[in-house]
Amino acid sequence: MIHIKNLTHFYEEKKIIHIEEWKVEKAEQWTLIGNSGSGKTTLLHILAGLLKPSDKNAEIYIGEQNIQNLSETKLDKFRAKNIGLIFQKAHLIPTLNVMQNLLLVYFLAGIKQNKKHCQEILAQVNLSNFDKYYPEQLSVGQAHRVAIARAVLLEPAIILADEPSAGLDDENTTQILTLLKTQTEKYNASLIIATHDNRIKQHFDKILYL
Repeated sequence: MIHIKNLTHFYEEKKIIHIEEWKVEKAEQWTLIGNSGSGKTTLLHILAGLLKPSDKNAEIYIGEQNIQNLSETKLDKFRAKNIGLIFQKAHLIPTLNVMQNLLLVYFLAGIKQNKKHCQEILAQVNLSNFDKYYPEQLSVGQAHRVAIARAVLLEPAIILADEPSAGLDDENTTQILTLLKTQTEKYNASLIIATHDNRIKQHFDKILYL
């Protein structure tokens, strides 16, 4: 599902990532472990096509597609259809309600909107009656759940999550981790979580140390 070859990335002339080869098979669940500045977030951004690696010879395959070969326009659509992103903060658009934030995903992917499916996904993350709420009306935990709903909406092949437990207490961390794992299993997607949180690390057998 993911196949990386010869990936090297520098930040201010300092090499922060060097991966000769790494494979993530379909439906596998991985965690990226490393100290602050080790390149965890950078690697997620490269996998999502949000950042180009320093070495132009790197090969980054998502399925059969080397995303290095896609134009920006094609990459945007490919990302919207195939990769679900969850950042440290929910990054919901404040002027749109929960339903509108979800419907925006369809627009970005260039496909027909489906409100019924949005409602179904909201029910799966225990937010059935929150479709008309605005981001400022949500708790941090609820906003994270909306972000998960948004990430799995189009049943992507890959879910990338960057420090999803940041700012959450133990109860919310458990809920978010359970939702992430169950939702990715439901859609047979691969899950990659970047974290330094021991509460999350202990739930994963497959680990890439950076």
